[in-house]
Amino acid sequence: MRIGVTTTGGDAPGMNAAIRAVVRYAIPQGLEVVGIERGYAGLITNQIIPLNLRSVGGILHLGGTFLKSARCPEFKTPEGIKRSVEVLIENKIDGLVVIGGDGSFRGAMDLSKASGISIIGIPATIDNDVAGTDSTIGFDTAVNTALDAIDKIRDTALSHERIFVVEVMGRNRGFLALEVGLAGGAGVILIPEIKFKLDTMCKRLRVYEESGKASTIIVAAEGIGDTAAVVNYIEKNTKYEVRFTKLGHIQRGGSPTARSRLLADLFAAKAVELLLQGAKDKMVGLKGNSVISVDFNYACNAKKPLDKRLYKLAEDLAV
Repeated sequence: MRIGVTTTGGDAPGMNAAIRAVVRYAIPQGLEVVGIERGYAGLITNQIIPLNLRSVGGILHLGGTFLKSARCPEFKTPEGIKRSVEVLIENKIDGLVVIGGDGSFRGAMDLSKASGISIIGIPATIDNDVAGTDSTIGFDTAVNTALDAIDKIRDTALSHERIFVVEVMGRNRGFLALEVGLAGGAGVILIPEIKFKLDTMCKRLRVYEESGKASTIIVAAEGIGDTAAVVNYIEKNTKYEVRFTKLGHIQRGGSPTARSRLLADLFAAKAVELLLQGAKDKMVGLKGNSVISVDFNYACNAKKPLDKRLYKLAEDLAV
């Protein structure tokens, strides 16, 4: 049995650890493993490389993905899917592990339907927005990266008695902003899932000021809209000096934390086991302390709930 492994969509710390674990768990069980470079774009253009126990050495601690990743609009077309199936057949690939987010898994469903081969997904995204798993590879690393930056920003905020609005990633969901804000002691957390009013926020900031709180960190997910407008509103409606910091793509990079590496190992082993069992259209995930599998259809179409109790706790602690 020959299986392929590929990384698609946005990169996340721990993808290399997952590739390594797939290869090193599969080969001793008699499987041959090939890597597909640049995700679905590389599949269409037949960018296939052999992988062995040594070729994945020295990548465990590296961020990003040594197989590279790329966006591929062509893959969403019937012609792109057809060509992808032809490449799988040409290379005698019997099963495929796709490491990515829910967009990657939607593509995997289409490919599985057209090819009939077994495809298993490993969730890897710093947004942690994939339904069916408590956590995704890379999320913990991104939280710690953003938290480290906020800890440094707080030094300046305290020194100059300012408000800092810090924008973190999260185009559609606020999982990252919520966990970073809670762990970083943010005075305000702004996320797409919870509506907020600028005047209400400013009233809270004025209460902080009256109680002697000279500086505050506000963590905002990029998905709330125009963060610069929030900064301008605060400047006009409070006495605070306000500064804006956009953390950007530093949150995607860096060496994966122990947590991200552990998830990579656990998810990869489960993915290979599912391929050996002949399972199709499944994503591996974490539920409590158990590694499970869920249908692609659920992972792609269900909306993962955000724990609003954490938001309430953050508010209670921000006094």
